[in-house]
Amino acid sequence: MPAQAAGISGLFDSYRPLPGVPDELCDAQGRMRPGWAPLLDHLSALTPSRIAADFARGEQHLADAGVFFRKYGDATAATRDWPYSPVPVVLAQADWDTISAGLIQRADLMEQVAADLYGPNRLVAHGHLPAQLVASNPEWLRPMVGVAPRGGHFLHFCAFELGRGPDGRWWVLQDLTDAPSGAGFALENRIATTHVFPDLYARANVQRLAGFFQDFRSALTDLKGDRSSRAAILTPGPLTDTYYEQAYIARYLGLSLLEGGDLTVADGGLKVRTVKGLIPVEVLWRRMDGIWSDPLELRRDSHLGTPGLMSAIRQGQVTMVNALGAGVLETQALMAFLPAISRVLTGADLMLPNVATWWCGQAAELAHVQRHAARMMIGPALATRMPYETSAPHAIGGTLTGTDDPAVGQWLAANAADLMAKELVTLSTTPVYENGALVPRPMTLRVFLARGPQGWHVMPGGFARIGGGADTSAVSMRRGGSVADVWVVSDTPVATPTLLPRAGDGPFRRATPEALPSRAADNLFWLGRYIERTEGQLRLLRAYHGRLSEGASGPLLDGIRGHLGDNGIKMDHAIPKGLCRTLAAAVHSASQIRDRFSVDGWAALTDMDKTLAKMQGTTKVGDDGALATGILLRKVAGFSGLTHDNMYRTAGWQFLAIGRALERAAMTLGLLSRLADRDAPDGALDLAVEIGDSVIVHRQRYATITSRDTVIDLLALDPLNPRAVRFQLDTLLARVTDLTADAPLGHMTDFERSVRTLQTAFAVHTVVTLDTAALDAALTEVLGLSNTINAAFLH
Repeated sequence: MPAQAAGISGLFDSYRPLPGVPDELCDAQGRMRPGWAPLLDHLSALTPSRIAADFARGEQHLADAGVFFRKYGDATAATRDWPYSPVPVVLAQADWDTISAGLIQRADLMEQVAADLYGPNRLVAHGHLPAQLVASNPEWLRPMVGVAPRGGHFLHFCAFELGRGPDGRWWVLQDLTDAPSGAGFALENRIATTHVFPDLYARANVQRLAGFFQDFRSALTDLKGDRSSRAAILTPGPLTDTYYEQAYIARYLGLSLLEGGDLTVADGGLKVRTVKGLIPVEVLWRRMDGIWSDPLELRRDSHLGTPGLMSAIRQGQVTMVNALGAGVLETQALMAFLPAISRVLTGADLMLPNVATWWCGQAAELAHVQRHAARMMIGPALATRMPYETSAPHAIGGTLTGTDDPAVGQWLAANAADLMAKELVTLSTTPVYENGALVPRPMTLRVFLARGPQGWHVMPGGFARIGGGADTSAVSMRRGGSVADVWVVSDTPVATPTLLPRAGDGPFRRATPEALPSRAADNLFWLGRYIERTEGQLRLLRAYHGRLSEGASGPLLDGIRGHLGDNGIKMDHAIPKGLCRTLAAAVHSASQIRDRFSVDGWAALTDMDKTLAKMQGTTKVGDDGALATGILLRKVAGFSGLTHDNMYRTAGWQFLAIGRALERAAMTLGLLSRLADRDAPDGALDLAVEIGDSVIVHRQRYATITSRDTVIDLLALDPLNPRAVRFQLDTLLARVTDLTADAPLGHMTDFERSVRTLQTAFAVHTVVTLDTAALDAALTEVLGLSNTINAAFLH
């Protein structure tokens, strides 16, 4: 081999595959497999410190992008950094062609099985599938029986978990047909890897991923009957373990990310609630398990789905990707029958074999297993539960799928130890870089397929899950495993597709922004409020610590503490818990709209949250507290600047700006009511100007000591001071006017009417008429706007 002839470095020479275990870098004769030489040459030419620095670039990209996963459904579980392994798995194009052909055949077979199970049901009637396996399976959705999918297919997007056997063939370990995850993570892995190997990747003839996503996006668009309707992604919500990936894919493909509560069924069709009313959704890429999708006809206890969704599907008003009920195809026991079913339905054997599976659902099958147990190669995923509850195997070998029959359960329990001791066909290994050397670790490969007008497209790569140790029977991210990019390497230069418009696509047309979903608008509104509230609380805290460091005491300090209490801040620490809760609420609101949030904005927000958490346990009252709050204020300003300067001026920005303006107006009115009152302590007016960040402009404007008149004029009535109440009311009016610009002539929401009324009334005040009672009345009206905006846009 050329690379070895040239004398590849010690990285390959010192690599030792595990005895009797297939390996991705080395073939059975110990020779390097095709495609690996450029990567090994590149790494061998680098020092360990340079390798560490290069690998760190990929990890830094993932950290900056906020890539994470969590345990599904656990609201208290901390998010975990994506466990990235920088060394990709390299596969030759010929190897990949075999995988692609086998998976396309399998996806077509799965489509035929789904069509039969929800149609004529001949497979069961003719004895090719046990009736119990289907009828007792909760993933077989009876309401879907007889319902032809609107798009003509049950399956549009599939994934398959693969492992390589000792004979070099790839085996299918798991079929993922309901709501398969990971395509976005595969893309992020690829981007991270291009940061690690920028020059090598550019010249290594690695098949690109963008064309796969480009084709799938076009396919989703083609499934729409009405071009004015939407194609969207349906998510279970932010607590799902793969929420980041769902948000990333939505942003990458330009699709709306919707929860079940965003949708409603009206006039027989599926609609999304937006700030401009109900808008049709005709194509829904479902990332939610089908059984949770409609509480009226499926799981009644589901709070994730959309009532009436099945009705809209039945009437042919929406194409589901994939069709509801496709989860039945993931049943592990089904694998036991697929080879025979393939021959019945297609006349051909499966190109890629299953992991061996035995169905023990009846006495005859159990007897068969008992007779041949000595010849079985049994993997560690033995199951004594119902067939649809069996877990995926972690080794290429076999799975016994059980039943609720006590005799079967007893036999499996009695013989499990003996069966587990049988010879295993283990997972292949792939090199990972540890302590300056390449070492073998077990891996599985997840590959994605998407349906287009001409049939299935295979993502040329996917991602590899790599075990955290040398145990070749298990691969688990929760047990120290990691995830690597997969490079499909061609012998010739490869195309470099892009999602950008191409020459010949027709004349350029500027896209019209889609109406903002009401839930997204609500989260942006509250994000604006919580960020502004965080800034206001920080300014109060800085003033408090600053005066403590100067030895102040008495009524003024008590007044600051009182105002902090009015804002939900108890001075239990130098950096109070109440402040942490306020910023956490902002982070939570932003986390609900990751598909609409910039990477830089998210990084700035989470960086502020981490900094606050560190300071909360170490900062002391007084000068230390004043310095800490000053740092945090600059971070808030950085986040606010990012969103103000970089956010596209669509409805999303309008609602964020409305939230900030409303909160700033309310906080300033509350501040002035306390500190500009006739009975306020000495120094209160100077404190108000300081907290209002208007010290310099006050000196320039009035050239005199602070008085109640100058403070009220500057912080309440000045239309040019961004800290003034009048300025914020003008901002509110401008933003609501933009939001309703295309409303029918003469139409005015209660929110717009309230803002106009309040702005006009406040504008005619003078420093004399705007006394404490008037400030309190205005504060009540401003806070009331939160209810009217909800009624106008967010319900």
